[in-house]
Amino acid sequence: MKIILLQDVNKLGQKDDTVIVKDGYGSNYLIPKGYAIAATPSAKKMHAENLKQRAHKEEKIKVEAQAMAAKLGVINLVVGAKTSTSGKIFGSVNTIQIAEALKEKGFDIDRKSISLPEDQIKEVGKYKAVIKLHREVRVEVGFEIVAE
Repeated sequence: MKIILLQDVNKLGQKDDTVIVKDGYGSNYLIPKGYAIAATPSAKKMHAENLKQRAHKEEKIKVEAQAMAAKLGVINLVVGAKTSTSGKIFGSVNTIQIAEALKEKGFDIDRKSISLPEDQIKEVGKYKAVIKLHREVRVEVGFEIVAE
């Protein structure tokens, strides 16, 4: 059975892929759950048109993301944290604090799109965070942790 995936399915394929699966898996699981549709000729035509329209919208979003990446690339953030006399941070700095510092600078970035170099930053110093603005657009933002 040939199907068109409507969302990512683990170990099967990505959204918008056309894949071949066993009849029972497609008709009893994927289609009723809304993960896929049968790849009939009319469904293929509709899918192709949707992809064409989405590509146009995606290009516009990508250009906007690249413009924001250019602005974010030159910015340096300062994040304050409570520290001991030796420079160790009580707790750690996380993506929420980076998102708040970006919001103060005028950039509304979701904390889930920010990734830090290490799992937990526990010392004062300079670091870089990677922000994913689009599937293909990522930017590194430098930030410094200072004692409050």
